[in-house]
Amino acid sequence: MTIPITLVLEYFHPWPNSAGFYVARQAGWYAEQGIDLEIRTVDPGIGDSLEHVVRGHADLAVFPTNRLLVRAERGEQLHALSAVNQRGLETVRTLEQSGIRSLADLEGRRLALNPTPRGLAIVRDLVQRAGGDFDRVELVDAGVRELTADDLLNGEADATFGSYWAWDILLSERPDVPERTWRVDEELGIGYHSYLLGGGRAAAALPSDVVDAFLAVTARGFAHAASHPEATTDLFSTVTPYFSREVLSSSLEAIAPTWFHDGRWGGIRAGAMDPYAEWMTSHGLITDAAGWRRTLADGALTDLEVSAA
Repeated sequence: MTIPITLVLEYFHPWPNSAGFYVARQAGWYAEQGIDLEIRTVDPGIGDSLEHVVRGHADLAVFPTNRLLVRAERGEQLHALSAVNQRGLETVRTLEQSGIRSLADLEGRRLALNPTPRGLAIVRDLVQRAGGDFDRVELVDAGVRELTADDLLNGEADATFGSYWAWDILLSERPDVPERTWRVDEELGIGYHSYLLGGGRAAAALPSDVVDAFLAVTARGFAHAASHPEATTDLFSTVTPYFSREVLSSSLEAIAPTWFHDGRWGGIRAGAMDPYAEWMTSHGLITDAAGWRRTLADGALTDLEVSAA
């Protein structure tokens, strides 16, 4: 008997952060466990990946940790099964020629971002930690678009928040235009899980042995993707042929280490969740810093239960 499972990814298109799913599927490891995996990207007309799960368009999703905590606190039946990344991925990005040498220098300058409650809270915290006055930062609403080096060069903003150091910056960096970046998790001092894997009612209805098999195969896929970068880049070049092999290879090299903690994939760690949930609570994004524990599904990978051998 084959069980179909639909997985929706976190972004408008696949990028190497999802390589492990594709590697495991191509190798036939899901099929060996009786799982027929369909991988989709989000339809922005429906919403983010969690909205796809809530509406029943997908069984599983990859999603930002903060969105799970916010939606779960609203009472939505969503849960986490594993972590995909063991750290945050966002940056504040500017050109060297901007003269911005510290995040405090954003005072009086134009900062592009998607002004979500979390995004605004992060930027406020970063500027204030650096000794600046956030209220003097001029915010530019970029929506879901990530500004490129050319956009900054053309004067759309002086700096931008949100670009991933393992993806967006690699897509648009220019050797002739030096940049300066700050990695957000390092500046905040919180190594949060950027993305988790989980689902809702449909995932909760799956047999426990199927969930266990899915997670074990997925861990194997991510481990294989990380240890076989050339073959993984070959595969991903067929998944996203609209990006250059050089960019895909560089992204894979950058992102793969974030998949593991102490050499193991998938563990949702209290050491990553507690500080982040506390930070979100302190900024009014959620009300219960301990509530994330209630989002853990039966069979969720915690305490690094799956080896990346």
